This record gives sequence, structure tokens and C-alpha cells, in this order.
Amino acid sequence: MSLKEFVFGGQVKTGHSGGAYRDSIQAWLPIKNIIGGVVITKDNRFIKILEVLPVNIYLKSAGDRQNIISAFASYLKIAPDDLQMIARTLPADTQSYVEQMHRYAEQEENAACREMIEDSIQQIGLGIARNAMQHRFFLVFQYEARMRAKRNTVSAIVQRLNEEADTARRYLDLCELEVLEPRYSDNFILKLLYEILSKKTSQRVRLPDGVFDMTTAVHGIYEE
Repeated sequence: MSLKEFVFGGQVKTGHSGGAYRDSIQAWLPIKNIIGGVVITKDNRFIKILEVLPVNIYLKSAGDRQNIISAFASYLKIAPDDLQMIARTLPADTQSYVEQMHRYAEQEENAACREMIEDSIQQIGLGIARNAMQHRFFLVFQYEARMRAKRNTVSAIVQRLNEEADTARRYLDLCELEVLEPRYSDNFILKLLYEILSKKTSQRVRLPDGVFDMTTAVHGIYEE
């Protein structure tokens, strides 16, 4: 199952429906909201998405490999029932890399180093990095009854899912796997959903300035 299928279910419909509010994420994403890094879908599911940085287990010693496998097996015993491990493969974002290299070149005082940076930029322009691929890995799970949030409210369910995420981080740390912790979790999820829904467009068109301000509460859907 792909990340898109898990979050959005079947075919994604476009247009405004279901009481979408102008100037809210409802108006252009097929979800109700994003709160505390948790996606709230239109069919009332609460989904948590964690991005995990992989480790090459074959570079580890036999003892370390066994420890990693044992730690991950221990996590699976207490993990959410519908836990999904999903990989996404897409062309590398060379544009961001080139922009960063240009900034480095402008700040570099050493002429030889600056020339090396400019050579790297030129090589990318010649298409050497054209076939470069980026691999991203995610753990995805949704709120389920056995998690038992303290109250049947949005905030309580979001808190409970984030507690599950903290548990995952502790176990994955034992596996020498790092879970990314973005400074602004809602913005991270919003950008990821945009990339999922607009795979080609997102490679050349970034989200407009101010779009993250749309991640506000959608009124009249949930009672606190």
C-alpha cells in the first residue's frame, strides 16, 4: 500500500465539497485538518506519519545486526496493529542543492574552493545528476480503539498518537534508526501531502509563501 492510498483511500477527488472552508487546508487538500503533526481525514481517521532515516545493516557487525533485529522485533510486538512501513522513490531535488551550492560559492573566499564548487554546479547542469534518485522511508499508523485516549476529543486523540510516536522513536533509536523531528510538524506534513498529490508539479513548483498559515482549525467539525 502506498502512502497516498493509506492516507486518502481510493480515488482523490478535486474541487470543493463537504463544507470546505475558504482559506483553509480543506479547500485544496482532501483532508479535514492537520493538528500537532497528525492528519485528520474526511472519513474521520487520525493518521501519524514519521519519516525514518535508514541504516545499512550490512555494514554492522554480526552482534550489532542481531541487536537491531531484536529491538525492531520488540517494537513490532507493541506497535499499532495497522502499522505501515512505506518507501517513496523519486528524483533527487537537485534544484535545492544547486541553490545551496551557489550560496556557498558566494561566501567562499578561497578562489580554488570557489572554483571547485562552481565545477560541481556545472556538472549538475550538464545532466550528470539527472538520474539521481532520492529514497524516503516512513512509518505510518492511525488511531485505534486500543490506544485509549483520555477523552474522545481531537486534542486527546492527537496527544495519544504523538505518545505512540514517542514510543516508536525510543525503539527505533535502539535500532540505530533516526526519526526526523521537524521543527514545524504541521508544515512538514502539509509539504509531504502536496508532494504525494502533485508528484510532478511539486518537483518544479514549491508551495507558495503563506500557505502554511492555512493550517488552522476547521470549525464545526469536532467538539472539544
